[in-house]
Amino acid sequence: MVPSKAEQAFQILKERIMDGTYGPGHRLVIDQLVREHRISSVPWRESLRRLEAEGWVEIIPNVGALVRTFDTDAWQRGLCLVARLGGYATALSAPHLTQADLERARTLNRRMGEALADFDPASFGRLNREFHELLASRAEDGRLLDMVKNEWARLELIRKSAFWYAPGRAHAALAEHDGIVELIEAGASPDAIEAAAKQHELNTVEAVTRHDAELQSRSHR
Repeated sequence: MVPSKAEQAFQILKERIMDGTYGPGHRLVIDQLVREHRISSVPWRESLRRLEAEGWVEIIPNVGALVRTFDTDAWQRGLCLVARLGGYATALSAPHLTQADLERARTLNRRMGEALADFDPASFGRLNREFHELLASRAEDGRLLDMVKNEWARLELIRKSAFWYAPGRAHAALAEHDGIVELIEAGASPDAIEAAAKQHELNTVEAVTRHDAELQSRSHR
């Protein structure tokens, strides 16, 4: 089935926002988009309203549609949401994960450790997202998984990497990943798995918040 023009326009804009072609603050001009893609103005307007509803763009009167600018506060709020959604999705998924899935999760975690040793934050972040999406992938709730993936994608637009920003957090995260996989493999209760997955994300938020406070305290001495 061929996607509608509005869906095509939406996917074009979202992909370009996510890959950085349209960075934070970029103004999305409908006339220019019409010329570039030969899609009429109405689908572009529909896609911009949809992107605004999902939090990707901001439509400002007398200015137009701008790609949203994200900051550390937005990252912290987003990760708190991922903690809740992702924890629940992981708990739903856990009974359906195969041994092959769990071995894949362990492999991803080992590769994250290698990325950390190589000072490669981009690979670390990509593998981290892949790890969590794998553990949630068998939740059998498409809408929930879409919400989780949407939030992960939004977090990737925020340039500051908390794992590298908060000293020691990356190593702790790897150990917590192993713990979550072990809980799933042992057949722990859904509540225990959800709590561990949720707390794992919240630990990162707490580490960044604590480090922020320490830096601000030093700057005022």
